Amino acid sequence: MATPLLQLQKVSLCRDGRRLLHDVSFDVSPGEFVAVVGPNGAGKSTLLRAVTGEWPSEGQVCVAGRRRAHWHREALARRLAVMTQQPHLNFAFTVREVVELGRLPHRGAGARANRRVVETVLTALKLQGVADRSYLSLSGGERQRVQFARVAAQIWDSVEPAVLLLDEPTSALDLAQQESVLGLVRGLRQRGAAVVAVLHDLNLAARHADRIAMLQAGRMVCLGSPHQTLQPPVLRQVFGVETDTLRCPRDGRPIVVFHGLGVVGADG
Repeated sequence: MATPLLQLQKVSLCRDGRRLLHDVSFDVSPGEFVAVVGPNGAGKSTLLRAVTGEWPSEGQVCVAGRRRAHWHREALARRLAVMTQQPHLNFAFTVREVVELGRLPHRGAGARANRRVVETVLTALKLQGVADRSYLSLSGGERQRVQFARVAAQIWDSVEPAVLLLDEPTSALDLAQQESVLGLVRGLRQRGAAVVAVLHDLNLAARHADRIAMLQAGRMVCLGSPHQTLQPPVLRQVFGVETDTLRCPRDGRPIVVFHGLGVVGADG
């Protein structure tokens, strides 16, 4: 069996005197897509910060079988790329220059190879038309696609399979743009990348994820296939809503239909 690309073992995190994560454990295999879902305040973004080391945590995080702390920073950047929910970029870089930032860990690849990757990603995400515009002039959805292009360029030609961490990568995108981004995610997975994505849209998670990790108040409620996790009793417990779970007639994946507030309140 292949070594998981990402391993979390009893990861806990405290901040400002509050415990935000409680002993979260799961593995992600090469080519696998794990969606992290849960109500607001469940610890989804906190989990990604624990994985990257942005916020110190307890427990163990391993990338490609090696503890994260044992990686050299530049080598880790070639194997682990992260798209945060609200990236801070206040300089008037062009779109192309922002995407080029993703190639900084690959300085040894040469300028020509790096340019080729950048142009390939810009084309795949239909960003050529804005490539020379200031990033600051873009709409929220356009900025989101550019940030995804940056992290895709970061692991595009990694010699070994990489891990892609995405925090709400499609929240500002229309349906066509969502498909453009998630289509590129599929391509990276086919080349061995492991994907962990925080998603609010349960039907988007159902359609694209191999497994769903559901969090509530910093604890793992369940981890399994969309069919196993997106069940009305579980959604009532976690989100406090009444639902039906149907099957898509095209591919058999679950479709969650919401009916309103449930009999219990979700932990926010």
